[in-house]
Amino acid sequence: MRLLPDSYRPTGDEVLFYANSRQRTFATAKYFSAGFLPFANVEITHKYEEDKMDPVFTPKFTKMNDAYRQQVLNEMQALHGGPKAWMEAAQPTITMMEQVLDMEQSPAALQGDTLHFWFDDTQLTLEKGDEPRMKGGFTLINSVADALVLQCYESESLSAFGHELTLDQWRAICGLKEIYDGLLFTTHSAAVNIANPLVTRIREELHNEGRKFMFLCGHDSNLASISAALGLNLPETENTIERHTPIGSKIVFEKWSDGTEDYVAINLVYQALSQLQGRTLLSTDVPPMVLPISVEGLTPNADGLYPLSVLDARFAATIEENNAIIDDPMAVSAPHQSASSPQTVTLYNLQGQHLSTPQRGVNIVGGGKKYLHP
Repeated sequence: MRLLPDSYRPTGDEVLFYANSRQRTFATAKYFSAGFLPFANVEITHKYEEDKMDPVFTPKFTKMNDAYRQQVLNEMQALHGGPKAWMEAAQPTITMMEQVLDMEQSPAALQGDTLHFWFDDTQLTLEKGDEPRMKGGFTLINSVADALVLQCYESESLSAFGHELTLDQWRAICGLKEIYDGLLFTTHSAAVNIANPLVTRIREELHNEGRKFMFLCGHDSNLASISAALGLNLPETENTIERHTPIGSKIVFEKWSDGTEDYVAINLVYQALSQLQGRTLLSTDVPPMVLPISVEGLTPNADGLYPLSVLDARFAATIEENNAIIDDPMAVSAPHQSASSPQTVTLYNLQGQHLSTPQRGVNIVGGGKKYLHP
């Protein structure tokens, strides 16, 4: 059974490509449509001027009150076994990343700037109208890990700056990114609000009888927050270095019918590392990786499908959770909360060494540089 015939040209609203109004998401949707429907010349829908974020794809808080903020912060504090646990677990990988970068010989270090990464000054901020934000040294660690991972995909080996790394070491580097994304986007309480526009849109599409195919093109933060909101258990990936949301991955909702009832299959689709590095042209003979996604608390049938009515109830409950959040106009902003030690301000010298008292010269205080005059 085929969804679409060869050389298919959609009519009416049978097909929709809707992308965030960023260059990379628009281009992704454009190239996907060209490969998927080469004769159709599909128009890519985007609603804002170039490089402006569409609210549907922006994982920002649309409601806030003091109790809700604290609930989200409490869930963030509990993630990854708590701050002490994830910081201790992350340290060996961070040290390895410093060695890969030859950080002590970097231009910044040679100019007397930071020699080592630091991260126990991590602070989290939750404000209405903005995405969950992190401040502190771990933001730099995340950025560097992200850059290394992109370099790995663009190369044809597992080496980085002359250092040959194992697949497990690359997955550990990606694990640093997952700590960052997890803290900001995967707590359930935060996700039901920040993912609500996309959750609502996906639910509408599952009930759109005239639609044959719909492509929503956003970001990895969207995949993370949608999954956390709906209770989708993203599988441990295979044949790649990112554990749950590899670059370019997609959550695919497939709608099936036996003639009397509708069902939904949910899969994670992504390219294997070798396919990305080899610029492999995908086809039915050389397919991407496809792994099933389970739904927390729901049991699929023997074919791995969920009744649409049952899955729709999960969507409805998630949307109702967001509706129940009370928006307090007086709770627009709040001070940063530390993810490590709420009662103390972390203090370092430029070599990344923890200080008990400030020293003369430049100190790193709470993630920012302060100069102490002699």
